[in-house]
Amino acid sequence: MGRGLNKVMIIGYVGRDPELRYTPSGRAVTSFSVATSRTWTSAEGERHEETEWFNVVAWGNLAEICKTHLSKGQQVYIEGRLQTRGWEDDSGKRHFRTELVANEMILLGDRNHDHQYIQDSPDDNTDDYAF
Repeated sequence: MGRGLNKVMIIGYVGRDPELRYTPSGRAVTSFSVATSRTWTSAEGERHEETEWFNVVAWGNLAEICKTHLSKGQQVYIEGRLQTRGWEDDSGKRHFRTELVANEMILLGDRNHDHQYIQDSPDDNTDDYAF
């Protein structure tokens, strides 16, 4: 089987303040949402706008940095990979959630205050993703 590619890059606005938690093994994980928007004009000349929401998850040191430096409304660049995870609730119903697992985050906005943060090491071990 050939090699695949799973890489996502978005620029958008933080939709909610990051929530920092720790897994049972003590690993930091932060989750937050980012909204991206696109606009286009239809053939009839009508202007349209569409917003896409991304659920973002950051692990380890990057999780703590996101919690410290990000807040709702801030413009941000996020790079990472898409991951879909599933779980069963107490009533036995299956749920699925697609997330952008971040490995790089850059604060945008005021050019004098841009900062870049990169995950120390790739984290493919998300099996302890329970909180």
